[in-house]
Amino acid sequence: MSDAPTLTRAQWLTAIALIVGGLAPIFDSTIVNVALKSLAADLGVQIATIQWVSTAYLLSLAISIPVVAWAELRFGSRRVWIAALLVFLVGSVACSLAWDAGSLIAFRVVQGFGAGLMMPLMQSVLMRQAGGRNIGTLMGIVSLPIALGPILGPVIGGGILAVASWRWLFLVNVPLCLVGVVLALRWVPGEALGARRPFDWLGFLLVSPGLAAVLLALSNSHDDGGFARPDVGWPLAVGALLLAAFTWHALRRGDTALVRLGLLRARELKVATVAMVFTGAALFGAVFLLPLFWQTVRGTDALGAGLMMIPQGIGTLVVRTQAGRLTDRIGPRWIAVTGFAVAALATAPFAFADASTSPVWLGIVLFLRGCGLGTVFIPIMAAAYTGLPGGDVADASIITRIAQQLGGALGTALLAVLLQASLNGGGTPVDAFHVAFWWATGFAAVSMLVALLLPVISRAERG
Repeated sequence: MSDAPTLTRAQWLTAIALIVGGLAPIFDSTIVNVALKSLAADLGVQIATIQWVSTAYLLSLAISIPVVAWAELRFGSRRVWIAALLVFLVGSVACSLAWDAGSLIAFRVVQGFGAGLMMPLMQSVLMRQAGGRNIGTLMGIVSLPIALGPILGPVIGGGILAVASWRWLFLVNVPLCLVGVVLALRWVPGEALGARRPFDWLGFLLVSPGLAAVLLALSNSHDDGGFARPDVGWPLAVGALLLAAFTWHALRRGDTALVRLGLLRARELKVATVAMVFTGAALFGAVFLLPLFWQTVRGTDALGAGLMMIPQGIGTLVVRTQAGRLTDRIGPRWIAVTGFAVAALATAPFAFADASTSPVWLGIVLFLRGCGLGTVFIPIMAAAYTGLPGGDVADASIITRIAQQLGGALGTALLAVLLQASLNGGGTPVDAFHVAFWWATGFAAVSMLVALLLPVISRAERG
């Protein structure tokens, strides 16, 4: 079996430019989460109010994601990327200068809008440049910060809070954004992508508020009452109705829809999209549980909980290059199945862990879990782009990004509700976490079954 083809110099330089610029919004989304108690105390508000610092960012991000494909066609990749970086930079500086909770929440909306443009753009730019070759290797490079964000973000946030004001949580983004702009001017391609299409206003007014409403409902479900809360039921119903209406509209409008859902007729993209929902649930759901487990059951502080996540990050780093190369060699199916199997097996031990469980053993388990999760993103994303012409890549990036976002929100909401229900039912914190971790293990196991539907490259196709 021959080695996978190596990347060209242009592909390497573009990947570097995108990763440097993309680090800020990817880490920011999780860095801030560890600071909510500090923010509430400093700004003199309740946790329920300051929680909107995270919620507003998430909702704004969801609103901007669907416009990426249209914006790329209209303005070109480089202009959209730089504009998104500058919007995120302005939002970051403004957040660092916030004078009360209301202003901080408003500035987080600005940040979220820029971040929402960048996430799918990172993938689509490189996939078009790949021209159908080296997809696994490229995804292994460009998706690295996407996977590490939820893992290392809490560590960085806890470290900053240990030595400096919460305002530095936002100022740390400034150098990354500035360097990202300089690199993008040199190395991100800016050529026209083809025929422009008119902006789909009706589609935008359906899909963006629909996504925001669903994500708001899932976020509210973390509080007492879970899915029975009125502020969960109503947004969820409205959001589902808007998304159903957008689906009907997009399928009728075809290639001029804001998000071209007709692309889901391609089996590879369809299966990859479903798999990405479960991947989001398996990754972000457990990322929600693990810091709480360390703090509630093990008695660590926020920084200590973040540090305990480092083995998972190391595991993710170790496997990504080989996972990308193997995907290019043998296809995505068995790489993804293996990754999910490892993630499931490495999550299950937490369903037995308690305050006396060896931290060394838990560190080893987290390392293996990181290896599993670091493996699954690459083959799924590679499968999503299989056989797609360059003009369809941007829309495929949006579809998979939305799937991951919804999966992450749904997985986190389900685990939060299960955890709270167990506690309200009289169970001990340890018992409640055991129930939640069994469900997290189940997410990974179901994902493994879905991954069996991913394409596999035949020996003849591999040459």
